[in-house]
Amino acid sequence: MTNLASAIKTETARLARKEIRVELQSLRKTSTQYRSDIAALKRRIQTLEQQVKRVAKGLPGRRPAVVVNDGQPAALRFSAKGFASQRRRLGLSAAQTGMLLGVSDQSVYKLEEGRARPRARHLPAIAALRTPSKKQAATHLETLR
Repeated sequence: MTNLASAIKTETARLARKEIRVELQSLRKTSTQYRSDIAALKRRIQTLEQQVKRVAKGLPGRRPAVVVNDGQPAALRFSAKGFASQRRRLGLSAAQTGMLLGVSDQSVYKLEEGRARPRARHLPAIAALRTPSKKQAATHLETLR
């Protein structure tokens, strides 16, 4: 009786493995197909991004504005090196720059060193530092005091 039971047990295990192998083979095929589809989509995205960059470079004098859903332009870019050079160009101290931006002078130092990133509400004020001359910046500081 034990031989019959063990024979049935081994035969059942063999048939189960056979059925599982068939099922796994179809799953492997679909998984391989999905992976190749994903790789093709990634390649397509990469080529489209390259095309967008080429088109943006081809526009004379300015880049296309990226617009978010509410109709406002997308976030402004910030560069610590550019921020420091703008402050030097205007001849402002860190405290004066902080007054113009509404931040502390320590924040200005951290922004220039790249140890901090500006908050979104400060980005328009930082972008506005690019346009004025030294005299305009000085008069604006006088009105703030």
